[in-house]
Amino acid sequence: MPQKKGAVLHSLRSSPTVRRLVGALGTLFGVAITVFVMLRALPGDQITAAYGIEAAGLTEEQRETLRAYYGLDQPLIVQFFTWLGNVVTGNLGYSSRTNQSVLEMTLLSLPVTLQLAVLSILVALLIGIPLGMLSASRPNAARDWLGQGIGLAGLGVPNFLLATFLLGLAAQVWGFNPNGLGYASPWENLWLNLQQMMMPSLVLGFAVAAPVMRTTRTAVLEVRSLDFIRTAKAKGVPPRRLRWSHILRNALVPVVTMTGMQFGFLLGGAVVMEQIFSLPGLGRQVLLGMNQQEYAVVQSTVLVIALLFVIVNLLTDLLYRKIDPRVRAD
Repeated sequence: MPQKKGAVLHSLRSSPTVRRLVGALGTLFGVAITVFVMLRALPGDQITAAYGIEAAGLTEEQRETLRAYYGLDQPLIVQFFTWLGNVVTGNLGYSSRTNQSVLEMTLLSLPVTLQLAVLSILVALLIGIPLGMLSASRPNAARDWLGQGIGLAGLGVPNFLLATFLLGLAAQVWGFNPNGLGYASPWENLWLNLQQMMMPSLVLGFAVAAPVMRTTRTAVLEVRSLDFIRTAKAKGVPPRRLRWSHILRNALVPVVTMTGMQFGFLLGGAVVMEQIFSLPGLGRQVLLGMNQQEYAVVQSTVLVIALLFVIVNLLTDLLYRKIDPRVRAD
C-alpha cells in the first residue's frame, strides 16, 4: 500500500500538467505579494484618498477609527493574508469610490477587455501571418524589406501617438468621435460597439502584428530548410498546398506561442488604449483605482489579470501540443 501511494505521488510530481499548475499558483502568489508591497510603498493611504484635504482635519481618534475600519491598524502580513483569504473565497473587496464590490466591477469590465484583446489578436494575425509568409517567400528581396519595414513601424510607432492620430483623423474627415458616446456593449448595440472597438483594435493589432510577422518569417524559413519539405517538392506537391498545408502548419508552434503571450499581455497592457478611447475595461479600472489609492480594487484586479494570463498560457500550451505531435511526444 505505501508503495502504491509512493508511485502515485511520484507520477503526480512528474506530470507536466501538475508541474504547470504548481508553477501557475506560485506565479499568482508572487504577483499578489508584489502588488501588495508596491501599493503600500506609495505615499498616502486609503484615508487620504477617500477624504482628500479633509483628512488633515481629522482628529487622532477619528483617524484611528478609520484605520481600524480599513484594516490599516493590522501588521502588513496580517493585512496580506486577510486580503488573500478573502480573494480565495470570492470576496475581492469593495470600492469606496463607487460603493460596488470589486467582483461586480470586474465582471462588468472583463468582457470589454476580452473583446478588445480578441479583436486585436485577430487584426494582428490577419496582418502578421500573411506578411511573414510574404517576407519569407523571397528573403532579402524587395517584399522581404517591405514586410520587415512594416514590422519595424509596428514596433516603433507609439500606440498612444497612432491612437491620437486616428481619433483626430476620424473626427476631422468623417465627423466621427467614438469618445463622444457612452460605451455600448455588443448586447445593447452591436454596430455602435464595433465602431467604438474598431480603432483601438487596429492600433493594438498593428503593434502585435510586428512580433507575429517576425516570428512567422523566422519559423517559415526554418521549416523550408527541413528534409521533408524537399521531399514534398520532389514528389510534386503543388506550391500552394506545400505553402499552407506543410510549411505553415509546421511553423505555427512558435506563432501560437507568441500569439498566446501577446494575448496575455493585452489583457493587462491595454490600459492606455482603454483610457484614450474611454473603454471601461480592466486596465482603466486599475488606473482609476491607483489614482484613488483603492487597495482592494488594484490588488484584486491585478490578480485577476494575472490569473487570466496564466490561463491563456496554459491554453496556449495545450493548443500547440495539439498542433505539433512532436511536442506531445516530448
